[in-house]
Amino acid sequence: MLFNRARAEYYMQEYGLDVLVATSPVNITYFTDYYCWIDPLFKEFMMVPGASSNLAQAYAVFPLEGEPALVVNPLFAANADELWVKDLHIFGSAGLDDSLPAGELPQSLLRFQELLHAPHGNATPTDALLSILSQRGLMGARIGLETEGLPPETKDVIARALPGASLKNCSDLIRMVRMVKSAEEIQRLTRSAEINEQAAMESLALARPGLAVSEMAGHYRALAAQMGADFDHFAFGVRGLGMTTETGYQLAEDDVLYVDYGCIYRYCFSDSGTTLAMRELPPELSERFAALRACMDAGEEAMRPGAKASTVADAMVDALHERGITASFPHGHGVGLEVRDYPVLVPDNGLRVKDDCVDLPSDLTLEADMVLNLEAPLFMPGVGSLHIEQSYVVTPQGSRPLVDQQRERPVVIGQ
Repeated sequence: MLFNRARAEYYMQEYGLDVLVATSPVNITYFTDYYCWIDPLFKEFMMVPGASSNLAQAYAVFPLEGEPALVVNPLFAANADELWVKDLHIFGSAGLDDSLPAGELPQSLLRFQELLHAPHGNATPTDALLSILSQRGLMGARIGLETEGLPPETKDVIARALPGASLKNCSDLIRMVRMVKSAEEIQRLTRSAEINEQAAMESLALARPGLAVSEMAGHYRALAAQMGADFDHFAFGVRGLGMTTETGYQLAEDDVLYVDYGCIYRYCFSDSGTTLAMRELPPELSERFAALRACMDAGEEAMRPGAKASTVADAMVDALHERGITASFPHGHGVGLEVRDYPVLVPDNGLRVKDDCVDLPSDLTLEADMVLNLEAPLFMPGVGSLHIEQSYVVTPQGSRPLVDQQRERPVVIGQ
């Protein structure tokens, strides 16, 4: 499972919580492995004209003691097949037509037939959540509630129904749990990165003067799909004037391009990048690329358990400044069920990661089993753009590449 259960339990004990309740689609997936394509898209007004633009609500419930539970729309409950979370709760009407004799169902689907026909008193998903808490004896519990995925009016309904409970926003606590990856998440992130790298390198090999970059992007998208991944992005620099995904730009004979690409495999993101050069770099660009490489090496060397996120960023910045480059913004970030997770590897900004549970410096400490990206771009208007981005796993001894990524030199056409 994706969920780092031991880490969640540690944080719950550390901050005195009896139960965690996830409310956003991404964290419901993280807690349970449940996924439905429409959950991040479907808003209340799309079925009820005049209603709000809030996303249709669902919940994942993880108690410190006892089994977890999942609240889902009955229409999409079958997406919960093969989950490690077995306690499913629905709400509203399933809208079934039982006028015809039922045919035989596979054993794995019988429980959904029973679930959809079983009586329940849940008119809304929040009714189902409250029913779960009541059944578990948690009506007066210390409840960590993810409020970022929850409309204020829904939070008020929950608070009024639980006058004896202690409700605490745990949105950032969940981010702290997600920072350190389970073995399953690392496996999926690895496969996502493998697909990403193969699809990108095969697509960049098509480059030639006059080719629309959109053709390379389309090839990348098709290759990633063939290997079981969904497209996320294929971005490129245009003559050193920033990055884009949407133009019909055609490659020129002297182009040097920033390229950044990513896909999603079983809900886990990949994100990487390189430099595409239509011919060998001239000396002034070759020197700058070498500086970016030294910057990346310095960041990798600093990336180890116990180090502060800013230590990595500072090492990268120093390496560039030593080589006379001040226009780049080298940095790093976690990657997981979102293209950017905590920690974010930037100079210390003095802010806090703070909700009703955690209150930590935003300059977070690195831990083993984090999956982190380092990236170093450089944009030179009218000349071109350079880029290096790689993924790493923090290990007890330091770090290792997540997958094999050739970033010692640009991708030069014809080589």
